[in-house]
Amino acid sequence: MIFLGIESSCDETGVALVEADVEGIPRLRGQALYSQIEMHRAYGGVVPELASRDHIRRVLPLARQVMREARAELRDIDIVAYTQGPGLAGALLVGAGVACALGASLDRPVVGVHHLEGHLLSPFLGADPPAFPFVALLVSGGHTQLMRVDDVGSYTLLGETIDDAAGEAFDKSAKLLGLGYPGGPALAQLAVSGDPARFDLPRPMLRSGDLSFSFAGLKTAVMVTLRKLGPSPSDQDRADLAASTQAAIVDVLVRKSITALQDSGLDRLVVAGGVGANAALRGRLNAEGARRRFNVHYPELALCTDNGAMIALAAAMRWQRRIAAPRRDHDFNVRPRWPLAAA
Repeated sequence: MIFLGIESSCDETGVALVEADVEGIPRLRGQALYSQIEMHRAYGGVVPELASRDHIRRVLPLARQVMREARAELRDIDIVAYTQGPGLAGALLVGAGVACALGASLDRPVVGVHHLEGHLLSPFLGADPPAFPFVALLVSGGHTQLMRVDDVGSYTLLGETIDDAAGEAFDKSAKLLGLGYPGGPALAQLAVSGDPARFDLPRPMLRSGDLSFSFAGLKTAVMVTLRKLGPSPSDQDRADLAASTQAAIVDVLVRKSITALQDSGLDRLVVAGGVGANAALRGRLNAEGARRRFNVHYPELALCTDNGAMIALAAAMRWQRRIAAPRRDHDFNVRPRWPLAAA
């Protein structure tokens, strides 16, 4: 079975082909991705209307590119999958509309996929795929969650942020430091030359007794620290504050993840989402995994961002387990707010 996956939930347009047998891990045959970062940079963040219009421009050329790369024809597609939510409503509608129109024209079924499920399962396309069950840390600009994953479609929420997501804390702190968009990678780059121990920033909810997260207070602490440094902090001041901010975020993510593993009795952790590409987070988790004897699995770096491959993969793995049969009515709707546990 060949699955075409379309991702358009925010500011990346992704299309991919995945092939799956009844059993075994599906295989990626081709993918193409277009990022809107340069377009949104001038505004300091994602402009939803511009994002939707750009998805319209990009999705069909990307689909043609993927078909050429995979040496496939449209008639080879068996199921068309698309991101149904969560995400920006207008952006989601572009992918849903194209997927359902393509399904109708080819007389193929379509299936809507949960965006976070795609991220969660994306390490299965890597060189070191995990085995079920595992604890998943889903960490991005819009989400920070710990989940127990017993199988595809079997998810238990262990904890999530009560305010800002970790990626949002990176981005907002970067903006306070005068860094460009996207802020997270810029802050991480600046942190390389900084001292993470110079500023004693808070680790919110580290001792809360549960697996909830909170990062809004950290952003405030960064703002207060900048004010104390005066109107013109030196380059080293900014680098040290960036390093200290990153260290605080990473510390909370790592220690909460360890607690989740201990509480669940599991020894496998999957890290997914854009923040999962952060080198400091990966380094700390790898060190803790070696010391505490648990395994850590990540997506390939190219699959940490939003992409069509993870959507096609999630659809394929659900098909293998006969979960949520694809539809042939080709009516579509999107779900901008959609808890993963309800998927």
